[in-house]
Amino acid sequence: MVSVAVVGASGQVGSRILKELAQRGHKVTAIARQPEAIPDLPNVSVVKGDITDTQAFIDTLTGHQVVVSAVKFAQVSPATLIDAVKASGVARYLVVGGAGSLEVAPGQLLIDQPNFPEAYQAEARAGLDFLNRLREEKTLDWTFISPSALFEAGERTGNFRLGRDTLLSNEQGSRISYEDYAIALVDEIENPTHSRQRFTVGY
Repeated sequence: MVSVAVVGASGQVGSRILKELAQRGHKVTAIARQPEAIPDLPNVSVVKGDITDTQAFIDTLTGHQVVVSAVKFAQVSPATLIDAVKASGVARYLVVGGAGSLEVAPGQLLIDQPNFPEAYQAEARAGLDFLNRLREEKTLDWTFISPSALFEAGERTGNFRLGRDTLLSNEQGSRISYEDYAIALVDEIENPTHSRQRFTVGY
């Protein structure tokens, strides 16, 4: 059993990660701006959290073995989250990333392609900034997990592939469900194989 703090636990992705952790018997603190949205799950305690209340946020994280961040990048600066995790003394930090920073060809990022949706540009750019900030870290044990291009609710199949920095796709395109993404993330918590690295999940 691992003690895990999930930041953004009431969101689309965070809620699936929370459920996956609970099903596997881990001890979880769900941190959310809307704690009433968190379902009643075994081994899960719920805390109303405000990332901008720095000391209270650090205090909430302290004592856990792992922090999982599932918040939108455009809503908070990288330094705010990363510095809080470091100050809390938590050993590992896993980040729900984005697909925009993945390569579609050597040296060519998805976000820079002409058909990349304008509506997602700001969030994708912020995600790339976050990843680059993590890559500068000298001490924090981090993992940044990028989904495929289409990231949506679906089935928990357990059938998916892992990659590194290149967008994964098949004959149906580039996609992954929240549910299967959550499996991959919790697998990484239980069996760390991508320390200080980014990896991606897709069908």
